[in-house]
Amino acid sequence: MKIYIIIPAHNEEDCIKLMLNSLVNQTYLPEKIVVVNDNSTDNTQQIINGFSAQYKWIESIKIKSSSQHIPGSKVINAFYKGLETLDDTYDVICKFDADIILPENYLESIISLFKSNSKVGVAGGLAYIEKNNQWVYETIASKNHVRGPFKAYRKACFKEIGGLKHSIGWDTMDVLLAQYYGWMIKTDKSLHVKHLKPTGKTYHKSSKYLQGEALYKMRFGITLTILSALKSAISKRSFSYFKNTVIGYLKAKQKNIQPLVSKEQGIFIRKLRWQGVKSKLGF
Repeated sequence: MKIYIIIPAHNEEDCIKLMLNSLVNQTYLPEKIVVVNDNSTDNTQQIINGFSAQYKWIESIKIKSSSQHIPGSKVINAFYKGLETLDDTYDVICKFDADIILPENYLESIISLFKSNSKVGVAGGLAYIEKNNQWVYETIASKNHVRGPFKAYRKACFKEIGGLKHSIGWDTMDVLLAQYYGWMIKTDKSLHVKHLKPTGKTYHKSSKYLQGEALYKMRFGITLTILSALKSAISKRSFSYFKNTVIGYLKAKQKNIQPLVSKEQGIFIRKLRWQGVKSKLGF
């Protein structure tokens, strides 16, 4: 299977070399890699150039967007700029972040997941962060969820869900829509991906209401939004996260922001989420 990889990067001089080293040393190599240098002001481009000179299947482009790290819009804009440079002959398209280190068998294992079942649409490993000199699981998502920093999509699934949404919550929306269309989401729990920058660490302060807005765009409804916000707030030990998420949802509703999923998709998403809630409660 032919793999194409797109890596958005903004001021990643401390990480991008480690990330690209983990890719060129894979047991199963990708066909193409495009690193999208999004307005970097450090040595990110020079590091990329070093890899491009050595590996002809690694390319880079430069774009200029906002320097603020607003979750969703900035990274997905960069992803699509990279996608525009690629042809359509791939079997698997990957969106990887620049601040991860992949185990050497990552791509080989992902391909095995896709080959094991033709209905597997999204696949990935698990994120680990460093705490007290040990790599521990990043507990912000279920181990059955494929995280945004290292996602791989079967082409047919990627196209059917309409690609990635320009919004925070894109990496939840994609798997929900994939399931709506009958695709399976698979994680290989033996694949421990080192996440060098814990999620949210570099987000701009103006993004604090966007999580609630994303839940509104996914048609969660207020009750599921409250439950989701409460769960995340407990995990983060942050009451302000809970408050801001709920406020963000209510602000989006007040503004009558256009949801990113249809009414039918919203019904499916709520049903799926409620099934998850009931399962965790033992019902």
